Amino acid sequence: MRRFWLWAPFALFAALFGVFATGLISPTDRYVASGMVGRSMPQFALDGALVPGERLDDRYFVDGKPRLLNVFASWCIPCVAEVPVLIEMKNQGIEITGIAIHDKVEDIQKFLVDNGNPYSRIGMDANSRAQISFGSAGVPETFVVDGKGVIRYQHIGVVTPNDVPIILAKLRGAQ
Repeated sequence: MRRFWLWAPFALFAALFGVFATGLISPTDRYVASGMVGRSMPQFALDGALVPGERLDDRYFVDGKPRLLNVFASWCIPCVAEVPVLIEMKNQGIEITGIAIHDKVEDIQKFLVDNGNPYSRIGMDANSRAQISFGSAGVPETFVVDGKGVIRYQHIGVVTPNDVPIILAKLRGAQ
């Protein structure tokens, strides 16, 4: 009996370690959703990437027209993968605005030449302040913003053809 009590703390530690390790290796949810869904978008003002002197700010999103806001980067491989789907959505009349993080205008322009341009306007977020204020944890992420500037939906990761019906339904619901 004495040996049992001697090894009991070790057995308890090993069991707890196993439970925590399993949770870290195979979490039930790999995404961190933004707490901004259902709230007005944060105030921000960014220099533009497409047209010299053009800016992108929160006031752009309060014109009564719902649109998508895509957070991306030229150096992001998954961002390249979603461009054809975003272009198809643009061809269906969906306005997509972009925020490029940790990027340079030259790199964004090369990205658009190489992959195509689904964006009506792009803001340059060199230090990720706007991205963080949206509650965005990475790239790519896409938000549905209603015409009053309220974030209605967040899609984390690459937008695939399977995601389009959900995003379009959320966009229609944001009217």
